[in-house]
Amino acid sequence: MLAQRWMWIAWPAFLAAGVMEMLVFSVFDPMDMSWWGQSVELSRSAVYTIAFFIFWAVFSVAGYLTMLLSIPAAKVNGEPSIS
Repeated sequence: MLAQRWMWIAWPAFLAAGVMEMLVFSVFDPMDMSWWGQSVELSRSAVYTIAFFIFWAVFSVAGYLTMLLSIPAAKVNGEPSIS
């Protein structure tokens, strides 16, 4: 069940990160970017890869928080379920 829940979070986050990657880098060129006033010394592929994993992590956290907030209050508070 834990693996299934992980995939409920990871797969949509993966797809969203891919879309975000396309949107961001269709506007910005990694070679024109600067980090605190200095040019980025990484290749385009490295910037794309790092950005993708950052986007994936952000969307994964958002998905996890959504799943966490969907837990019923009775379950969180340890109250017996009413069925």
